[in-house]
Amino acid sequence: MRSLIRPAQYAALAAYLLFLGFPLLWLISASVKSSAELNSLSVSLLPQEWHWENYSQALDRQGLVRSAVNSLVVALVSTALVIVIALPASYVLARVKGKVRMAGVAWILVSQVFPVVLVVLPLFLVLRALGLADSLVGLTLVHTTYMLPFALWMLQGYVASVPVELEEAGTMDGARRFTVLRAIVLPLLAPGIAATAMFSFVASWNEFFFALVLLQSPENYTLPITLKMFIGGEGKVALGPLAAGAVLAAIPSIVFFSLLRRRLTSGLVAGAVKG
Repeated sequence: MRSLIRPAQYAALAAYLLFLGFPLLWLISASVKSSAELNSLSVSLLPQEWHWENYSQALDRQGLVRSAVNSLVVALVSTALVIVIALPASYVLARVKGKVRMAGVAWILVSQVFPVVLVVLPLFLVLRALGLADSLVGLTLVHTTYMLPFALWMLQGYVASVPVELEEAGTMDGARRFTVLRAIVLPLLAPGIAATAMFSFVASWNEFFFALVLLQSPENYTLPITLKMFIGGEGKVALGPLAAGAVLAAIPSIVFFSLLRRRLTSGLVAGAVKG
């Protein structure tokens, strides 16, 4: 009986991975199908004919590369700003007790209550007054502000899981406060920083509503706005190029995840042996 447990576990894991990956497989399949096949009633995962021109149409006709660069710049800068601001703030939120923590938690909770559609108009008015309404700088600031509460909530949980005794031991060994934070606490927070960076990057990369309201110039469009242009004025959708553009849009997120994947497991005990 025990000999069947391990194969059953692998079979369940394979079925789960197939369940998660099937939408991506279907998207890749749709990206190389012709319009006639996509609009037909017959359903098949493998295309009858491979139409790679969907990718060339997506790249040439819709300004996809320029929009991808805009999205990449906004996502990377906003993610970096979120980590830089949230890391020290989350440490204070996790370590300091009393009114400071209560005020921080209250701000996080209240910020998540208001729907996006309710705050986009005040944000637009503020950015217009600052001259940043139709700019990537303004959109980056909005993304940073929007993602900061979630990043704070994630990172303060990781900081709270680090034993205070490690910091006290480093202090007793003669290390300064900054040295303790850099050599002991920061390596232990590497998985939390990587996870927060992943979520922040993907949230900014896929964000649509703020970009739709704040950006008017085509040269400033981000990738979700450009993908929307594959839908014609009469609701006619170029399914093949749209699927190809969506496949290309998924590549940076996959690359970003693969680069930070090792950080999720590294650093778990790296700081415990330093002092």
